Amino acid sequence: MTSDAAERLGVVGVVEAVTRRLRDQILGGEIGADTALTEAKVSASFGVARPSAKAAIEQLVASGLLVRTAHRSARVVAIDPEMVRDVYRTRTRLESAALRELAQKRTVPEAARAANAELLAMPAAADTATVVPDLRFHTALIDAVGSERTSRMYRSVLDEVRLCMTQVQGRRLLEAAEIAQQHAAILDAVAAGDADRAARLLGDHLGAAEGRLVEALVSPAR
Repeated sequence: MTSDAAERLGVVGVVEAVTRRLRDQILGGEIGADTALTEAKVSASFGVARPSAKAAIEQLVASGLLVRTAHRSARVVAIDPEMVRDVYRTRTRLESAALRELAQKRTVPEAARAANAELLAMPAAADTATVVPDLRFHTALIDAVGSERTSRMYRSVLDEVRLCMTQVQGRRLLEAAEIAQQHAAILDAVAAGDADRAARLLGDHLGAAEGRLVEALVSPAR
């Protein structure tokens, strides 16, 4: 790797750096849906060896941001209603189970409170800037359970989750104030030890985002 390339990528492992930069470009919309990413293209773009480019591509295939079919190069995933429904319902299964455990102990993660405070401090309107604290809130719920494997399982779908969340906010479908209010209600239910209510509120919260994004994908002109 050239010194210029090293400076662009930062002082981290080459594969990790390339993977991170490609992930950011995909999630930020710089690399559009269905764009082919070949080893040669990635190698040339970042000035890295082809084995490093290949490893980065494979990591993004594993995380769901790239898809590979027989006899075709890896391509950026194009989200569709079926994918959105599966991503949000997978989240609901994992997060509702975590909430039930937390409610039994009335454990409210401080990291979740902090993330929601950041959302509350933002302008009330919808904005892609909400994605990071919003995702941090939900990840804090999972991590508070204290299970390394549950956290690892959740993180295995985080790239797809973030892709969907970015699409939701890129379309201005949920206001920051609405998200924060729903988060606060979930935490209140956990603090009260009401597991059923916490799980129900979470289902409503995630279901609203799922429904609005699916509707936008089905009827893009609306």
